[in-house]
This record gives sequence, C-alpha cells and structure tokens, in this order.
Amino acid sequence: MSARALSVLGATGSVGRSTLDVVRRHPQRLRVHALTAQRDIAGLLALCVEFRPMWAALAEPAAARALAAALAAQGLPTQVLSGPEGIVQIAGDTQAELVMSAIVGAAGLVPTLAAVRAGRRVLVANKEPLVMAGALLMREAERAGAAIVPIDSEHNAIFQCLPAGFRCGHADPGVARLVLTASVGPFRDAPLDKLARVTPAEAVRHPNWSMGPKISVDSATMMNKGLELIEAQRLFGVPEPRIEVVLHPESVVHSLVEYVDGSMLAQLGAADMRVPIAHALAAPERWESGVRGLSLAEIGRLNFRPIEPARFPCLALARDALRSGGIFPNVLNAANEAAVDAFLGGRIGFTDIAAVIDRTLAAAAGAGLPGGDGLEDVLAVDAWARTAAVEAMSKRAVMHA
Repeated sequence: MSARALSVLGATGSVGRSTLDVVRRHPQRLRVHALTAQRDIAGLLALCVEFRPMWAALAEPAAARALAAALAAQGLPTQVLSGPEGIVQIAGDTQAELVMSAIVGAAGLVPTLAAVRAGRRVLVANKEPLVMAGALLMREAERAGAAIVPIDSEHNAIFQCLPAGFRCGHADPGVARLVLTASVGPFRDAPLDKLARVTPAEAVRHPNWSMGPKISVDSATMMNKGLELIEAQRLFGVPEPRIEVVLHPESVVHSLVEYVDGSMLAQLGAADMRVPIAHALAAPERWESGVRGLSLAEIGRLNFRPIEPARFPCLALARDALRSGGIFPNVLNAANEAAVDAFLGGRIGFTDIAAVIDRTLAAAAGAGLPGGDGLEDVLAVDAWARTAAVEAMSKRAVMHA
C-alpha cells in the first residue's frame, strides 16, 4: 500500500502539530506533500527539514522569502509559495489526496473552498468556513465529489456515531437529536460580577484543552459552542431546535447522537486532538494515535448540567443568528473575530465581546447587505461586519469613558 499524500494548512498551529504527530506514527501510510503557515518561519523550516514536503507556503511574503532562503541554504528541494494565493494554490493541488484545513478564523474559508473544489478529502478543523459559507461548501463538495470530514472533537464525535457511509451535508432520517458537550473553559463557576474584570491571560487558560488564544477565548465565552451549533446544522442537516448543548466539565464525552428509537450513542476519548485527527485520516480504518485509552474507573463519574444563559450570552446570540439564517451567521463570526482580537489586545473587556456582537448583528438587519451565498457576497458581508464591529467598539468606548 502506497502512502497517501497529505497537505496541512496551518501546520505550525496546535491542530497542525497534532496532525503531524499522527503522521510520524504512520510513515508507510502517510507522506507530507505540502505545509503552510501564517508567518512562523522557524516553525515551518523545522517541519520542512523533518518531512521534506514538495511545497511550503507562508501567508506573509517577507516571511516566505526568508523561508526560501533558509531552505536553499540547507540544500532542501521544497518549493516555497507566498501570500494567501500561495496557500490557496497548495490547498487546491490535486496531487494531495488529503487536506487538513486548520487555518484559524475566516482566513481559512478560501483555502478550504479550493480544497473542496479540487475534490479532495478535506479534514475541516476550523469552524469559521462552515459558519460563513456552509451552503457554498456543501454545494461545491457535492459537485466535485469531495468528502468533508469534521475534526472538531464534538463534530467528529457525532460523525463517528452516525451510520457507516454517512456523508456530511446530508441528513439521516433516523437522527432525533444531537447533543454537543461543552467543557466551557476557566469561568464556568466564576462569580458573574467578576467576569467584566477577566484578563486575556486568564481567558486563554483552558483547564482541559491546549489551544490557540482565539479558540481559548471562544471557549471561555462559549462562542465556540455557538459556532459549533451552526457548524453541526450545516454538516448533519439537523434543525437548530434539535441540537442541544450541555455543560460537561470532564471533556470525556465529546458529543452524542439520539436516534428516533430512543437509542443514544456517545463517543468518549481523552481531551487530545490526535484522537479525531487519527480517525479522520484513517477512516474507515482505525490507526494508533499516540493517545492513551480511558480508564473509566479512574474517571469515576461523568457530570452534565444545563448552560447558564446569563453567564454565556454568546451562545444565545449564535442560536438567534442560526434561526435568522441568511447573512447573520457570517456577521456573527466576523464580529466575534474582531471583538476577540480587541479583547486579546486589551482594547475591550471580556463581557464587551458579547455586547459588540449583539450591536453588530442589530446593525446588519437594516444594512442592505448582499444576501447571496456565493463567495463574493460572503466575503463582502464578512468585511462589512468587521468594520461595523470596530465602529461598535468605538461607540462602546465613548459610552464607558
């Protein structure tokens, strides 16, 4: 059996590194065809030295030039592309059978779409493309014969609990309900009156998972679960009222599927992204991931409880956006990215994140934005929402002054 070619978009991030750790364990099954990153020259250089890909790309042109020079100095044959267009070229390269799409945020949309249009097996680790343009991605996957496989631990858990042969973008008539579990992050039990004073350093300190700063903040606000709610609807075709979110502090049960006959299936595993990554790379086979199996006796008990709406307003905003449909999930995502960036930069407070998103969604209702689901309209709405979120933050700063 020849090794399958894999491209990793976002190779130096946490999901990218976990993916490459699985690759190391299966050199006869997988070979690295291409690697991309935003600006991490040293990180991508080290990976190129180890995996010898045919292609590499950095989104920042100056960083790409530096990488090319460093590779040439070591006599390595990897060819370097630069800019977002270089990443898109790699994503759409039909020489790769598998594409891991792990670029954080809206920046991952166009590369993910390129991989889908190339008819590849696309492992989607970033929520934002499906939130922004789920209809477009599913339509293009159907047209090109691409397979979309979710990597988020919650969606991968659901995928594993669905019947064999299930394809994302289609509904299964036997499914009654989906249950997404949420570990929530560091503030699930913090006094509500202290949330306004939360610092970025506190917000990124997740008790169970090791993630990047943006995703960690999304976990703390529960916007990550709101985005996952929208993503689940896009992937599995289940209406919003039949998708539930419950708090599960242990992060052992990653999600559940209830069937119309009353059966409920759950996927359990360690809080380690190598588990869903190994599943998606190997399916329908099962490969060793490097993750130790669970000891249920050591865990002792599993806890579930309802979400407190007052503590996590972002989840309600996401539900409202999904119910409203059209442009609103896209606006929600863009406003959240802008607000989280401002919070991490110390420009707004933690509880301001939800307020900025709410104000941006309200402004979008009367803005006359394009309502199509083509790429041009999706990107236009995304750009408008980011500008509107910055304006909302400016007004909020004046109000707090």
